[in-house]
Amino acid sequence: MDVIAIGETMISLTPDQRGLMRNAASFIPRVAGAETNTLIGLSRLGHRTGWVSRLGDDELGAKILKEVRGEGVDTSFVELDDKNSTGTFFKEIVNESDARVYYYRKDSAASHMKPAFLNESYIAKASYLYLSGVTPAISSSCRETVFHAIDIAKKNGVKVVFDPNVRRKLWSEEEAKETLTELLRQSDIVLPGLSEGEFLFGSRQEKEIGQACIDLGAKLAVVKLGEKGAYYTHKQEEGHVPAHPVSDVVDPIGAGDAFAAGLLSGLLDGISIKGAAERACWTGAVATMITGDYEGVPDRKQLNQQTSQGNKEDVSR
Repeated sequence: MDVIAIGETMISLTPDQRGLMRNAASFIPRVAGAETNTLIGLSRLGHRTGWVSRLGDDELGAKILKEVRGEGVDTSFVELDDKNSTGTFFKEIVNESDARVYYYRKDSAASHMKPAFLNESYIAKASYLYLSGVTPAISSSCRETVFHAIDIAKKNGVKVVFDPNVRRKLWSEEEAKETLTELLRQSDIVLPGLSEGEFLFGSRQEKEIGQACIDLGAKLAVVKLGEKGAYYTHKQEEGHVPAHPVSDVVDPIGAGDAFAAGLLSGLLDGISIKGAAERACWTGAVATMITGDYEGVPDRKQLNQQTSQGNKEDVSR
């Protein structure tokens, strides 16, 4: 595998219209999870990906497994649980700048992941291990699983990529800061946003956030700046890349996961860090223009069209 990720994927129930959820007439079920969003994005861009997790042995779990597998992600190490159910959450999009999430994931199948569940040889053959700050927040056993996965990765020369992805609703501020800081310390590549930088380091200045990550031990830090693009810092190299213009933001949730997919895709393709960051800004922007956590993530054909100098038309004819 090029990239393996560990984490929970759930069913997202989204109202059929914008506004407060209380006014919704119906809800649309979709597959959603930070790690699988990124893996699907990478798979669409032509990379080999694998997902390690647990699902309830129920219809919601079957839907997730069908869709993730259908997107080309290897699910050989996804375990089905006949005692605990698949997690769910509701996504309320009031308007383009106000999206809210309500979780119903307590005691879910994925929350019962344990270190013994991991297969060392599977992780050892990957180029990157991708983790987010969501998984260690789910349960203490998930936290132990994440750190054990990092131990396996380091033992086998697999680079660890970490997106802090702070979820304040899942744990206390003190516990979150302590755990996420330790994960940053053990990661090779980190992908914080400005709000996460403020939460962890008390700063919304991208250079300060990036340097704080480097000081903790990261080799590369890429700070997501939303409509202002991204800032990257690596050894003596640093720089800004602009955001890709978006005509209409339909659904902002999942943009950070698409960003991660674009960045790792660029690194796997062997392009420069700046080029990878530019690709990340593009994939993140494109993902916001379609409803769903991963549905809008572009594929390799779209990437080739985007990078082709000869393709200037707005309409494919």
